[in-house]
Amino acid sequence: MREFIVEADGGSRGNPGPAGYGAVVSDAATGETLREAAEYIGVATNNVAEYRGLLAGLRAAHELDPAATVHVRMDSKLVIEQMSGRWKIKHPDMKPLAAESARVFPPGRVTYEWMPREQNKHADRLANEAMDAGARGEQWSESTSTAELDAAPSGTPEATGSGYGDATGSAHGDATGSGHGDATGSARGDATGSGRGDATGSAHGDATGSGRGDATGSAHGDADTRAAKAVATPGWAPADMGAPATFVLLRHGETPLTPQKRFSGSGGTDPSLSDAGRDQAERAAAMLARRGTIQAIVSSPLARTRETAGIVADRLGLEVRVDDGLRETDFGAWEGLTFAEVRERHPGDLNAWLASPDAEPTGGGESFAATGTRLAATRDKLVAAYAGRTVLLVTHVTPIKTLVRLALGAPPESLFRMELSAASLSVVAYYADGNASVRLLNDTSHLR
Repeated sequence: MREFIVEADGGSRGNPGPAGYGAVVSDAATGETLREAAEYIGVATNNVAEYRGLLAGLRAAHELDPAATVHVRMDSKLVIEQMSGRWKIKHPDMKPLAAESARVFPPGRVTYEWMPREQNKHADRLANEAMDAGARGEQWSESTSTAELDAAPSGTPEATGSGYGDATGSAHGDATGSGHGDATGSARGDATGSGRGDATGSAHGDATGSGRGDATGSAHGDADTRAAKAVATPGWAPADMGAPATFVLLRHGETPLTPQKRFSGSGGTDPSLSDAGRDQAERAAAMLARRGTIQAIVSSPLARTRETAGIVADRLGLEVRVDDGLRETDFGAWEGLTFAEVRERHPGDLNAWLASPDAEPTGGGESFAATGTRLAATRDKLVAAYAGRTVLLVTHVTPIKTLVRLALGAPPESLFRMELSAASLSVVAYYADGNASVRLLNDTSHLR
C-alpha cells in the first residue's frame, strides 16, 4: 500500500483579506513531490484557507491512489487538533470543510501531525503564489510554481489574519432544468423566449467576476471543481471597501408544478418538493459544502424553500432562519394556472401585467412593483444584519430576479429576460459604497 505525505497551508492577507491555499503531495518512501495544488479563493479567513488547503491536498492524494494511506502535516494547530478529534469544531465556517475532508479517505487511513511553520515552506510558498496570482487577476498554475525550487518565503508577505465574506455560492442564471418553472420564471419566458439578454452585467464588475476563478479553470479538471471554483470568487471592488455582504441566492428545487410551468406564488397551494426537487437540493447542498463558505442560511417561509433550506442546512451543519420578505409574489387568481391558461381566461389582465410592473394579477395579486419594494427593504435589512458575511438565501424566481435586477440597476422589464432553473444559484455581493457585484453560473443540477 502506498503512503503519501500531504503538507498544506493557507493564509489571508488581512482580516478579512485576499486568501489562498497551497498543498503538496509527496511519496512517503522517496520524498518525491507528486502533486502541487494552489488556488486564490477571494476574501476568506485564515482558517478557511487552511482547511481548503487540507481538502485540496487530500483530494490530490486520492486522485493519485484512492487506496493509499496519508499522513498530513500542517502548521495549523487548530486544523490538526480538530481533524484528529481532540478539539471540537464549533465554528460554522469550519464544520462543512472538516466534514468534507474527513470523507475523502475512509476513517483510519489518514493521520495528522502538527509541524513548526518554518518546516511548512513548500505549502506556504504555494499559498502565497496563489494569492499573488489573485492580486493580478489570474489563477495560479502548476506550470509557474516555484515553490519546490524555492520553498523559503524570500520576502513574500506572510499570509496572516482572517476574515470572510467571499462571493461564494455561485450562480445560476440558468436556462436549463425546469426553466421558467413555477411562478414568474415563465411568465414572459413563454411569451418572449426568455434567456436572451439575461442579467450578465454588474455595477462593480461583470457577471464573470472579472475573470478570476471562472468556470473553466480547475485544479483537478473535473466539473465539480470547476463549478465550485466559479462559485466563490468575488467580483472586483476597491481594496478599501472591505468584505461585502454576500448573498448566495438559491432557488428551491422542483415541485410537482414546476415541470408544468404553472404559476406558483405565495397565494397558492404551497406545494412541497418533488423527488426530483429533493435530489436537486441535495446536489446544491453538496456543491455548497465543497465550497465551505456559507456562514448562515435564511429562507422564505414557503414549504418548498424551507424544505430546500433544510436539506442544505443538514449538510452544512447550520440552522435556518425564516424571513417573510423572501416569499414569492402572490399571483392571485393565476395561481396553479399555466401561462396559456391565464392568457385564455384573463387576457386583458395578463396584457396589462406584461406591460407594467404596477399591474396586479387578476384577483388582487401582488404587482412586480410591490414585490420590488418588499425585496429592497428585505435586502437592506439583511445587508445590515450580515455585513461582511456570506449568507445563503433560499427563495424563489421573482425574488432572485428582483435582487439581481436591483443590483444591476436594470429596468423592470428585465425580469422577463431572465430565466432561473430549479435549485439554481446566483450571487450578489453588496459593498460599503452601495455598489453591487453579480455572478451567474449555469445549472447545478448535474453536479455532485
